[in-house]
Amino acid sequence: MNKNPYEVLGVARDASDADIKRAYHKLVMKYHPDKNPDDKSAEEKFKEVNNAFDILKDPQKRAAYDRFGNAAFAGGNGASAGAGFGGNPFGGGFDFGGFGGANMGGAGMEDILREAMRGFGFGGFGGANMDGGGPAGGRGGRDLLDEVVIDLKDAYFGKTHTVKFSSNVECEKCHGYGTADGKPAPKCKKCGGTGTIHARQGFFAVETPCPECKGLGHKIEKKCSDCDGTGAVHKQRTLEVKIPAGVTDGTRLRLSGMGEAGINGGPAGDFYLDIHVRPDRVFTRHGDDLIMRANVAFTTLALGGEIDIETIDTKQLSVRVPAGTQVGEKLRVRGHGMPRARGGFGDLYIDIAIEIPKKLSDKQKKLLTEFAETKSEKKGWF
Repeated sequence: MNKNPYEVLGVARDASDADIKRAYHKLVMKYHPDKNPDDKSAEEKFKEVNNAFDILKDPQKRAAYDRFGNAAFAGGNGASAGAGFGGNPFGGGFDFGGFGGANMGGAGMEDILREAMRGFGFGGFGGANMDGGGPAGGRGGRDLLDEVVIDLKDAYFGKTHTVKFSSNVECEKCHGYGTADGKPAPKCKKCGGTGTIHARQGFFAVETPCPECKGLGHKIEKKCSDCDGTGAVHKQRTLEVKIPAGVTDGTRLRLSGMGEAGINGGPAGDFYLDIHVRPDRVFTRHGDDLIMRANVAFTTLALGGEIDIETIDTKQLSVRVPAGTQVGEKLRVRGHGMPRARGGFGDLYIDIAIEIPKKLSDKQKKLLTEFAETKSEKKGWF
């Protein structure tokens, strides 16, 4: 029995695309088989989450579900946890098919759904391919997603992150067209290259996928031997992703066109990298500013003086402490915070603390006692 996709993802019916994606990625990472080995319940939940997202990520499928419920997908499941080559090409605990999974095998549920929606009056899409290939085009490739955890110092300096994975890439022999001669396939004669056939049933105009070309708008007479006519082959890949200096926790980088290759000349997907910054033991980040804690001697706070600190980029600085500085005050050191996206740097703040010695010599005790006896009657002076 198909479950309500909104309930599966835990989102409201009016949830935005961004809310749906966030809910999906949170759940798919939680229930991914790599994180839950030999857990059948997690595996089933993982499939449910993928099925739900496959419906809600697609505007047409979502509209059909909102209007007709599960009846919109009668006779077949509206989603597939392992569409196309499926699975996780990185072999890790992340999901990489969550943005635009494509059905790699000719006419499938998308074609059936397209026909059903147009029969119900959802026409006017201009023969658009639901996989993102456009009219009479190939199927768009999947977007891929990875994530990395870096140190705060890496965020300060920036770094290059290397990602190794396997995915579909454009076939070099046919240049992605799937044809033996490496040239675009000729237009389908039956549909004239539109990928659709128009017919009238009573008062309704029905637009259905062309049965000759399966909705692609072209027909390959002789397939490429390397990719069997799909225009894509599965290969190991390496991407060098440059993480910019000053990057913040939660940043998502996008490499346009670096996802999986499309099918039959369809556009490639994008590659996304989610960045998480690990908390630092010394520095706390607030926007572009940094805060560090420093223990200062009581005499320095009372009389004034200098303290030596090390900045996040390992520079040694002497910072002046004004006389009468109080515990809890923050000293500002301009330009020694995090790099800013538009140039320049934030500031470094030194959170003043004091370390009370646990052992005192007799002379020290005598001096402190004498000092205490000379204190002002005003409360809080010592």
